[in-house]
Amino acid sequence: MQKEFSEYFIGIDIGGTKCAVVIGNGDFKIYKRVQFETKTERGYKEIINEFFSNLDQFFQEFPKEQVRQIGISCGGPLDSEKGFIYSPPNLPGWDNVPIVKMFEDKYGIPTAIQNDANASALAEWLMGAGKGTRNMIFLTFGTGMGSGLILNGQLYAGTNDLGGEVGHIRLADDGPVGFGKAGSFEGFCSGGGIAQLAKTVISAKVAGGIESDFCNTGNLENMSAKTVAIAANNGDPVANEIIKISGEYLGKALAILIDTLNPQCIVIGSIYARNVKLFDPHINRMIEKEAIPAAVEVCKIKPALLGDSIGDYAALCVAINEV
Repeated sequence: MQKEFSEYFIGIDIGGTKCAVVIGNGDFKIYKRVQFETKTERGYKEIINEFFSNLDQFFQEFPKEQVRQIGISCGGPLDSEKGFIYSPPNLPGWDNVPIVKMFEDKYGIPTAIQNDANASALAEWLMGAGKGTRNMIFLTFGTGMGSGLILNGQLYAGTNDLGGEVGHIRLADDGPVGFGKAGSFEGFCSGGGIAQLAKTVISAKVAGGIESDFCNTGNLENMSAKTVAIAANNGDPVANEIIKISGEYLGKALAILIDTLNPQCIVIGSIYARNVKLFDPHINRMIEKEAIPAAVEVCKIKPALLGDSIGDYAALCVAINEV
């Protein structure tokens, strides 16, 4: 079937729960998308073969010789230079997988890989909230706190793909655990971290005689960042106190990043993007208190724009950015 563009890019999004394959053009138009369950217990070879099977179907409609680049987005750790995946926590059994070579040997198409935070940073920079900037930071603020850095108009991955691991920064001597460290940025500002924080705060409030529909020990087992955000939006004071703590630590971390990297834009996804009004007062107060005023003046804090589609665009943008 003849398409309006003769040059295509393929995105491969590898997740612990689901995977996706997309084909699109250099203007970020996606022509076709296929999603399937990862089922990690199958092992990486069978999962990669399912990617191959889907690509074989794509190539019946989109000529393989017109595909310029394949881009892969996957949770780390990985080596973007050597093209290896090294045992991501959400992909058990993916130990030293030479995934770039596997795709290049199969199809003869140049292939590149980035961790999912870097890939998402590329997507928000090339086509999302950071479009038009040269210096941008992307923060995931989802299940964890990952980051991707765009510096001087290029993705910065660091010496061995550990550039931007801001979730590991310790912001307090103690606190919720994230990235294996109590009091870390990820501990205070992630889905799992907010749930931990909520359990601590609620337990203390109940012990002090304060209870409500939200603030009671019966809620602790199913506590989540979403539960806290809903209660905070409904005006619950304890939920708003939890958001305040998370938001203040987010503001402190943003001030560090602003002072260190002097970005034009910090794009924040997931939990922040869905709850901007809850977080902004606390963020802005801490940034004003902690960061260099002249650096704050040139930096905008923005919610991510790509939402649930970011995984597809992230993988596609890994391919497009290589070219």
